[in-house]
Amino acid sequence: MKENPYHQEHEDLKELLKQFQNLRNGRSHSFLDEESFEKIIDYFDDKEDMQQATEAADIAIEQYPYSSSLLIRKADLMIASRHYNEALKILEQAELLDSTDINLFILKTDAYLALDQQEKAVTLLEDALQHFEGQERIELLFELADVYDDYEEFDKIFDCLKLILEQEPDNEEALYKICFWTDFTGRNEESIRLHQIIIDNNPYSELAWFNLAAAYQGLKLYEKAIDAYKYAVAIDEKFDYAYRNMGDAYIRLRKFRDAIESLEKVLELSKPEDVIYEAIGHCYDKLSNYAQARFYYRKASHLNQHDSKLYYKIACTYLNEGQWSNAVKQLETAIHIHGKQPEYNLAMGECKMQLGDYKEAIQYFSNVVRMRPKNISSWEALIRCLYNAAFYKEALEQVQAAIRITGGKPIFIFYLSAVFFALGKSKEGLIQLEKAMTKAPKLLKKLIELNPSILQYQPVVDVIARFKKNKFF
Repeated sequence: MKENPYHQEHEDLKELLKQFQNLRNGRSHSFLDEESFEKIIDYFDDKEDMQQATEAADIAIEQYPYSSSLLIRKADLMIASRHYNEALKILEQAELLDSTDINLFILKTDAYLALDQQEKAVTLLEDALQHFEGQERIELLFELADVYDDYEEFDKIFDCLKLILEQEPDNEEALYKICFWTDFTGRNEESIRLHQIIIDNNPYSELAWFNLAAAYQGLKLYEKAIDAYKYAVAIDEKFDYAYRNMGDAYIRLRKFRDAIESLEKVLELSKPEDVIYEAIGHCYDKLSNYAQARFYYRKASHLNQHDSKLYYKIACTYLNEGQWSNAVKQLETAIHIHGKQPEYNLAMGECKMQLGDYKEAIQYFSNVVRMRPKNISSWEALIRCLYNAAFYKEALEQVQAAIRITGGKPIFIFYLSAVFFALGKSKEGLIQLEKAMTKAPKLLKKLIELNPSILQYQPVVDVIARFKKNKFF
């Protein structure tokens, strides 16, 4: 029967620890070589017993003062214990013995970064790159990329990852990372060229196809992005992020049915997310399928109950169908979560006005005006509501305020004309109508929407006819 290798390894380690204790206590002991000391140091390090690990390293170095690997182990312990300057001194000793150990440069970099000496870390690694090849050079490039990240030299991170992929095109870590940094730095054209070369040599790299697609998407070349995503999912049919991004590209192209198909695939392949349900709801919303839009917005809200925007979107589907009471219920929830959102108050005001609750509607529209005093649509909603409620004196006050605050926008001059007519001040109404027609005749439709019967008043018709005759609109 074969002996359990794990058991044998455990017994060997126990024997090494016993010999180490004898050595430490000055008792007779067997000979411990460098490798044995390294195992003992690693054992205490894994146990997070830094005191014994450091003591073991000191005894080992005393036994083998010319061992660069033991010095490097000691420096690693010093960095873990935050004794960075001491670690650097030890690493200088180790470098004199063996300057080809990559761990020297990695640990020095860690120490420099901990001491907030990024420039020294960069210089060290850039110099080291000249002396290493293969996997060690790739390891140093990753290390340098991390330093640049800490140093906020984001374009240089992209450069490091590009160098890695030029040397090793199938390096998964670099392929994953360069996608993010391409988007972050906006270097989409370079990413496209790089990944086209990678794909020419390895047409079955789904990550390269995905990165190519993402770069096209970054340039708003959505058709090309979709084609590349299709290659990615053809190679890996469970590539959920490719379907996710493809869905976004279809939305940008207003191909909402295709987007729904891609996003539903995401739901099949990964854990449900509120953003995916919301995106599908958005697509159905755009297709005017409000019942289905609500269904998915509700699914999103179940996963993220504190996102007021989702309740607002549900309310908007009811608004589009004229279901004012149902919209009010959703808006109440949205406003309870985020009461100072102008859009929510504007929508609630519209619902209340449609339901004939003018006083409440005026309150909501007034909230919006306070939040956005220079916003035209806010004033417009408030004035329309006051007019429809036949609160003409209040409407006059507000329209005059709107003209003053918004710099005399023509729409409010039309509204001022309408209010004067409603107050029986026809002469003032005609004066303001002529003034408004001079400024923006195409906005006449806003006046007619507010009061269609005004076209039955002959002086108004005469003013409009005169402007038509002179080809103002």
